[in-house]
Amino acid sequence: MSASGVRTVVLPLGERIPALGLGTWFMAEDPTRRETELAALELGIDLGLTLIDTAELYADGGAEKLVGEAIAGRRDEVFLVSKVLPTNASRAGTIAACEGSLRRLGTDRIDLYLLHWRGSFPLEETLEAFHELVDAGKIRHWGVSNFDVPDLEELFGLPGGPRVEADQVLYNLSRRGIELDLLPWCRARGIPVMAYSPFEQGRVLRDNPALASVAERHGATPAQIALAWVLRLGGVSAIPKAGTPAHVEENRAALDLRLTGEDLAELDGAFPQPEEEQPLEML
Repeated sequence: MSASGVRTVVLPLGERIPALGLGTWFMAEDPTRRETELAALELGIDLGLTLIDTAELYADGGAEKLVGEAIAGRRDEVFLVSKVLPTNASRAGTIAACEGSLRRLGTDRIDLYLLHWRGSFPLEETLEAFHELVDAGKIRHWGVSNFDVPDLEELFGLPGGPRVEADQVLYNLSRRGIELDLLPWCRARGIPVMAYSPFEQGRVLRDNPALASVAERHGATPAQIALAWVLRLGGVSAIPKAGTPAHVEENRAALDLRLTGEDLAELDGAFPQPEEEQPLEML
């Protein structure tokens, strides 16, 4: 538990990060929403949601600029995550992409730098760049995103590969495939899973009687229940986008919910776990 009362997840090297953070996918795309989005990020930091996730992909770097504005003067308060596109993930390209992200973020370091998904460049090249960036102090930790078990096994076979600090993947009530293979694989090795799109961009929340029923029992919203469900497991963090201060407050309150066995059974009935292993899904 952090000083702000926010539950934490432990990275393999021992650092603690908030279990609930702030995602920025689809932010910084509409200039008329900029001030509201900025206020949402600033409030999130105030509330202890100091894990901020972004990427060079989002709004063509605009999300990183937005985050940079939100953390100006508060850089030491946040754990900053960004990602390199696979099309940039050669050794030289990764280093150049990281330097571009640093400029847009207005900082001298990224706390966790991820390969956004597998591309055509050999993983060895990307890892060499990650290690060089760590040595230069430009990133503190590195990880991956959208890696399935075979990808992680390949990564572990490379020099320095077991130093991976996180795998960021799609996980929510309607996308439970990782519970059968990827999640146990990561947990056995102490690698946190970072869940993106915990609401499936709102689709999970649409007209679901089970979610509504559980929410009513807790005096909560369906979104809070969906988020509390993702956060029920140790070693899992979530990074939902919240573009307004009200949405940030709603998400923060989900951390205080404790789902009962009855709740989980009802949600399992509405959103059953797959019976067989399946390939990792992406949005």
